[in-house]
Amino acid sequence: MPSGDALLEVRGLTKRFGGLTAVSQLDFDVYEGEILGIIGPNGAGKSTTFSLIAGALPASGGAVRFAGEPILGLPPHAIAARGILRTFQRNRPFAGMPVIDNVLVGAHTRFASSLLSVVFGRAIHEEAERRRHAEELIEFVGLGELKDVPVNSLSFGQGRLLEIARALAGKPRLMMFDEPAAGLTGAESERLAGIIRGIAARGIAVLLIEHDMRFLLPLAQRVVVLNFGAKIADGLPEEVRNHPAVRDAYLGEHAAAR
Repeated sequence: MPSGDALLEVRGLTKRFGGLTAVSQLDFDVYEGEILGIIGPNGAGKSTTFSLIAGALPASGGAVRFAGEPILGLPPHAIAARGILRTFQRNRPFAGMPVIDNVLVGAHTRFASSLLSVVFGRAIHEEAERRRHAEELIEFVGLGELKDVPVNSLSFGQGRLLEIARALAGKPRLMMFDEPAAGLTGAESERLAGIIRGIAARGIAVLLIEHDMRFLLPLAQRVVVLNFGAKIADGLPEEVRNHPAVRDAYLGEHAAAR
């Protein structure tokens, strides 16, 4: 368990859809610079948990604190402005725009220019700084040579890297990845794992949903396992891999023995 105060604290988080409880009394913490994986079978409540934290869904109960402040009930843009950014299972580029402009869009929560700053010229400096930062992020994810090309010319894997660069442009303290390796080749997955480790090395917390255990277990420092909306295990990857309830619910005996 990492030391110090948790960056994200989830306590008793619950979401009901009519008579269905999608997330039930969920507790976990995420620390700065940590990669925490969330796994579970289809319908376990993983993506619903992400949507609750990001403000895309209202919670039925519980509490979520980020950097010591409660965030449940805040709109998504306010949560993003506090430093929680997410990627999605499907790439969502802004068509017709070059790569660098797509990344610049991601910085909108951090752009502080006002009318007065425009009048006194500070907005020009801020725009230049945003562009420099966007170029650095494009290099970081390996798209430096493509910064000026239209996004519709990118491959699926390159589009996934663009999504990451755009989220990083918002200067997150916590990044949430929803099945980032889905649809990638083995080589692309290895490259992605290196980028996620690099994000954590910058002190950014990473919360990661992934079905591919060969991708997630070597990458995550801790793993939370959900089944029918409830947490059934929480620990180191090897501990989770060998947990009887996890084998029964998700991994299976063969996967646990690998």
